[in-house]
Amino acid sequence: MDAIDEQILRQLQLNAKISMKELAAFVHLSAPAVAERVKKLEEQNIIEGYYTKINLISLNRSIVALVLFKSSDCKKLSQFCHSHPDVLECYRVAGEISYIVKIATASVETLETFIDQAMLYGTPSTNIVLSGYENKPLSLNNIMD
Repeated sequence: MDAIDEQILRQLQLNAKISMKELAAFVHLSAPAVAERVKKLEEQNIIEGYYTKINLISLNRSIVALVLFKSSDCKKLSQFCHSHPDVLECYRVAGEISYIVKIATASVETLETFIDQAMLYGTPSTNIVLSGYENKPLSLNNIMD
């Protein structure tokens, strides 16, 4: 991976729908050369996929929360989270807590229902997100060294 690949990755992080022609103009290469580089990055699993950012408010999911769990049954909590429609992300972590779960739900009432159901598998601590940012492009500066 070189500096041009790094520029390609940064642009794809900002806009995964960018055309090869636009991407080529940005990195000062031909479109076929850029397409070949992108293909190699995909084959090396540096690029794992392309995603759509969904407006949660438009889907009536305006309550976003991070729920931290001291799990009493890691396997069952993981299964519960995997099957729950409001769960966006679920991470098993080391430390005092065992899971961090990000959910997007319609109301405080549906958040409460999630917490009540999840309490079968551990002790939750809930943090409602007030503001933030998502999908900050990965800084690749240290990766190149």
